Amino acid sequence: MTGGEPIGALIRRLRTERGLSQADLARKLNEAAGGTPTLDRQHVYRWETGRRTPRDWLPFLSAVLRVPVETLERATAVDRVDVRQATPTVDDFLPATDVLAPLKVREGRRLGASTVADLNSRVHGLRLADDVVFGRDLIGRAMRELRAAVTLYRESTFSEETGRQLLQAIGELAQIAGWVASDAGRHEEAERIYRLGLSAAHQAGDATLAGNLLGSLAYQTSNVGDPKEAVSMARAAADQAAGSPPRARALYLDRVAWAHTKAEQAQPAVKALGEAGEALAEHTPGTEDPDYLYWISEGELKVMEARVYTELHRPLRAVPLLRDVLGAYDASHARELALYLSWLAVALADANEPEEAATVAGRMIAMSTDVASDRTDSRTRVVLHRLRDFRTVPEVAELLAAHPAA
Repeated sequence: MTGGEPIGALIRRLRTERGLSQADLARKLNEAAGGTPTLDRQHVYRWETGRRTPRDWLPFLSAVLRVPVETLERATAVDRVDVRQATPTVDDFLPATDVLAPLKVREGRRLGASTVADLNSRVHGLRLADDVVFGRDLIGRAMRELRAAVTLYRESTFSEETGRQLLQAIGELAQIAGWVASDAGRHEEAERIYRLGLSAAHQAGDATLAGNLLGSLAYQTSNVGDPKEAVSMARAAADQAAGSPPRARALYLDRVAWAHTKAEQAQPAVKALGEAGEALAEHTPGTEDPDYLYWISEGELKVMEARVYTELHRPLRAVPLLRDVLGAYDASHARELALYLSWLAVALADANEPEEAATVAGRMIAMSTDVASDRTDSRTRVVLHRLRDFRTVPEVAELLAAHPAA
C-alpha cells in the first residue's frame, strides 16, 4: 500500500503540534504504559525516521497524541519509501531526563558572581589543558570538575541570572569533558555528558553553546556511530546557531561537512565546506566571541577541508592543503599534529606515493607514542591498514614490521 501519511511522519507532526520534544513523548508514553520506563528519545527518533515501527506502542501513542488508534494503524501500512522527514531541531536531541533539576530542598550557600567567574576560569583552564594533555591522562580531572559543577548548581541557592550563568558554565564544561571522554575512548559516557551540557545550554537560552554541544556529539557520532544520524545532529546544530558569531557558524558547518563525508555524501559535504569558509570570512578580528571558539581559524578550516578530500579519495586536493597547514603548526599540540599527519599519510597513499606516506606515518606514530588518546590510536590503525596495499615497498614493509600489533 502507498499514499497517505506514513507512521513516522504522522508521529512527528502530531508531536510537534503538541509542543513535545522526542524526549517528552518518550516520557509520556512510559507514564501511559504505567510500568518501568523502557522508552527514550532514541526510540522515538527511530520511529520518526522509519528505522522502526511502534506496533506495540500504538495504543499508548493514541492516548498521548490524542488520535484514534485506527489512524495510527493505517499509517503503519504506508510504505516506508513515502516517509518525508521534517528537519530535526536541537530539541529532538535533548536528554530524556533533566539531571540538572535542583534538589527540592536546597540548603547550600548562596552563590554569586565570584563563584561563576571562578568556574568559568576553571573551564577555560581545562580547555587549554586539552591542547597539551590528552584523553586518558585528562579524563579524571575533567569528570571531577563536571561533577563538582553539577553538584554546586543542584545544592546551592542563587539569583535567576546567576543560575543562568552557572548553566552556561556547566554547558561549556560538559563540552570539553565530553571531548576528553571521547578522546579517552569512552564514547557512551561522552554522549551522556554532551546531552547533559545540551540540556544546560538549552535551559540557559544559549543557542550558540547548544550548537557547539550538539555539533560535538555529531562529530563523535560521525566517527563511531551512524553517520546519517550525525548529519541530522550537525544540521540541527548549524540551524540552531544561524544567528551566532561567524566563527561558531563556521565550526558547526565544518561538522556538517564531516558528517556528510562519513555518510558518503560528497556533494553536500563540499557545499558545507564552502559555507563554512563564507561564514568565517564574516569574522572581524578583535570581536569578542565565546572563549570556546578561540581555536577556530582559517588554518583549522583548511585541515577539515583536507580531511574531507582525503576521505573522498581526492588526494590532489588534500595533500597541498595539509602540507600548507602542517608547515606552520604548533608542535606543542602533539595530538592534533599527529592526527593531521595521519591524514597526510593516507592522502599520499591515495596519490600512489607510498615511500613518502611511510615516512609521514612513521613520524605520526613516533609522535603518538606518549599521547594518551584513543583518536591517535584509531588513526594509527587506519594509516597502517591503508599502507598494507604497499607492503612490498621496502619503506612500508619496514614500518609494518615495526608495528605488527597495530
